[in-house]
Amino acid sequence: MSLAIRRATVDDAATLSALATATFVETFGHLYPAEDLRAFLDDAYAIDKQATILAHPDYAVWLLEADGRAVGHCAAGPCGLPHADVARGDGELKRLYVLREFQNGGAGRRLMDTAMDWLLRDGPRTLWLGVWSENLGAQRFYARYGFGKVGTYEFPVGRVRDLEFILRRPAQA
Repeated sequence: MSLAIRRATVDDAATLSALATATFVETFGHLYPAEDLRAFLDDAYAIDKQATILAHPDYAVWLLEADGRAVGHCAAGPCGLPHADVARGDGELKRLYVLREFQNGGAGRRLMDTAMDWLLRDGPRTLWLGVWSENLGAQRFYARYGFGKVGTYEFPVGRVRDLEFILRRPAQA
């Protein structure tokens, strides 16, 4: 099987919507009441919302494909996390998900490397990301890239409020 990464375009909005929904449900779906999960997915991963992101020049989304089938994705753009130290020009890894059957083979690392290269294309800058407080594997993964915890916030999924960690990677020369 051949894995390839490519930059998504507006034409990929429906594919990204379906993949983002599938990976979120696979990873976190068991945590939420069905009505809260459905409301979150219908809003966060709506096709029109994905098209808006894909068309925006300040954001980038990549698809990981296995023989042409989308099996992972990541997104990056300007930092929108609620932290007092976020500055204009800081970047954020917005999402990084890979379907379970394609995990632990380096696919996540390949997506992360692609996003990091894009985020740092104009030189060093501070990078941020949010991660669920109980997702220890992801926290270890991001620590290998130099990200450390600097804060928390609540991430709403319907009536549920998840504790998220805010991670930062200082600009490196």
